[in-house]
Amino acid sequence: MTELIRRLDPGRFRIHVACFHREGAWLSRIVDRAASVVEFPIHGFARPSTARQLINFARWCRRERIAVVQTCDLYANIFGLPGAALAGVPVRIGSRRELNPDKTDWQIRFQRLAYRSATKVAANSPAAQSMLEREGVAPSSIALIPNGLDLNAFADRKPTGSIRTIITVANLRREKNHETLLAAAVLLLRTRPDLRFRIVGAGPRRSELEELSHARGLASQVEFLGHREDVPSLLAAADAFVLPSRSEAFPNGAIEAMAAGLPVVASDVGGLRDLIENGRTGVLVPPGNPEALAGALHSLIDNPAGAEAIGRAARGEVQQRYSFDRMVASFEDLYLSGLRTRVSARPHEAEAARV
Repeated sequence: MTELIRRLDPGRFRIHVACFHREGAWLSRIVDRAASVVEFPIHGFARPSTARQLINFARWCRRERIAVVQTCDLYANIFGLPGAALAGVPVRIGSRRELNPDKTDWQIRFQRLAYRSATKVAANSPAAQSMLEREGVAPSSIALIPNGLDLNAFADRKPTGSIRTIITVANLRREKNHETLLAAAVLLLRTRPDLRFRIVGAGPRRSELEELSHARGLASQVEFLGHREDVPSLLAAADAFVLPSRSEAFPNGAIEAMAAGLPVVASDVGGLRDLIENGRTGVLVPPGNPEALAGALHSLIDNPAGAEAIGRAARGEVQQRYSFDRMVASFEDLYLSGLRTRVSARPHEAEAARV
């Protein structure tokens, strides 16, 4: 969403950013691209103050003559889509970027209700699209727009002839299943003590996972790097990438690793099945199975030429299908087609809002 805000054509769209809290690591990347960054602070949907903020948001949409509202996650869907409908915003685009691995029943039910206020829901993978259809969203109301990335940021790696550094990039949340990677590391280090594992990402499980790493005797082989802004450089310095998730819609981390030319070993779940052709652009293994994960990595370690071939094929696939230019163009087409259908205003008069 940050890159979309930065890359939309300013000659066609005047972009506003609405948020719950005007803070965060990436705030500085959008303030110079948006006409405004407006805060509607909430602290839980059960509080009366949330209803007041939703009314304030609707009033703001009317005052700014917003023509398109796009929401980017569950909380924004639940808040922004009904608020935009209340304001009479003609084009209201929800999103689906995950498969509900850690959501409560009430969160899922409220999001389903919120989707009724959307004119379209953008899914970032066929797996997310199928989930929407199972939840009752009409196929005609779903737009499939995969994630994009800046291909220029990922230089082609030079083959090292061996695999020693294994990296993962993912938020430290339960559905990312880092404990399976740690268990696989124990198995691999029995015969390859020279391996090193780098875990990139921040999240609520960091302390828990660091304690687990120490308990398994991995303190000197596993490094927790936290949130990093130099992911392309970290990927370029690695030899293989792992994503052991229990659930995925369409993970940016795997796409970035493929763009860097790394061989990827990932769980055979959700959108990873759509992203990776097993054996050609990556390797898929059963989720939650340390032995299978360790075995797949061991096969790459024993066959570095084959691993490099997988990395090259993965990079070519990403270059062809997952550029930011393609993603941004798809969203711009979605906005303009919605406006042509629902309002008589000319496209260059449209204003786009972000939540």
